[in-house]
Amino acid sequence: MNIPEQLKYTKDHEWLKIEGDTGFVGITEHAQHELGDIVYLEVETAGETLNEGETFGTIEAVKTVADMFMPVSGEVLEFNQELASHPEILNQDPYGKGWVIKIHPTNPAEVDALLSAAEYGAMLGH
Repeated sequence: MNIPEQLKYTKDHEWLKIEGDTGFVGITEHAQHELGDIVYLEVETAGETLNEGETFGTIEAVKTVADMFMPVSGEVLEFNQELASHPEILNQDPYGKGWVIKIHPTNPAEVDALLSAAEYGAMLGH
């Protein structure tokens, strides 16, 4: 299982990558594997400021529908529009082209509290 070292993780299987004052959020390889073939994403929170743990969108797979949660508090800047027409990118490249939203984190302490790659791997039993 691929768990990139440079990312931070939530117990709900989202990842966060910080670049400057912008964060990229997606779902982990484990999450996309558990969901199966992803067929649709809905994110209508662009422009909103959400708290850590709040739902920023939903993801629909052949088997189920699941909420996606904010890893940290912040403003949702952008939804990855490529996923609107090609949701399968999440299955193919969850840590690269499969980012779901860009955010502006507002509480650096929340970023520090997220799981490291090693902690996330241990949580999964790896």
